[in-house]
Amino acid sequence: MLDGFNPGERRVFARLKTPDQIQRFLDEELGYNQEKQGPTCYSPRLVLRHGMAHCMEGGLFGVAALRAQGFPPLLLDLEAVRDDDHVLAVFQQHGHWGAIAKSNFAGLRFREPVYRTLRELVMSYFEHYFNLAGEKTLRNYSRPVNLARFDHLEWMTTEEHVWFIPYYLTEIAHTPLLTPAAERRLTRVDPRLMAAGRVGRVD
Repeated sequence: MLDGFNPGERRVFARLKTPDQIQRFLDEELGYNQEKQGPTCYSPRLVLRHGMAHCMEGGLFGVAALRAQGFPPLLLDLEAVRDDDHVLAVFQQHGHWGAIAKSNFAGLRFREPVYRTLRELVMSYFEHYFNLAGEKTLRNYSRPVNLARFDHLEWMTTEEHVWFIPYYLTEIAHTPLLTPAAERRLTRVDPRLMAAGRVGRVD
């Protein structure tokens, strides 16, 4: 799965031997891409070259790194209202789901593989998914998309931006998490949780 990468790139993937090591790499070795030069959608190769990633780019790198460990390359999309969407590189161990993610919010990153269903996994993000106005904004989630469907476009190693992946995610069906009545009853985020979620945030 790494044939298209050069030796230096393969060495990076080779030292990421577990999902939590991938997450630490995303958190500690890649800066947060603020897109100061304009919108980007880096392939995993370009993430390594630039040393930074935002949510989508980090998710794509996470999927590629999981694939190098033998996991299927699965990306799951989270849809929000009045907020940015988010993506998760998801994986299963011993029949339970976990996730890897790059985020500017502390609570939207790694999940241990302890969730029996994808809905359980997604709901673990609900209280931590909020906008700067203090609204809880997560509403829908997609099925996991196997990115092998894009292998013919060389999504892992291309020198071009991979906009075709987020465009595809906007087109597929998503499952609602809340009923309209539940959505109307939502309360504001506790200020302490909001402060905790913004620890380390890059503005």
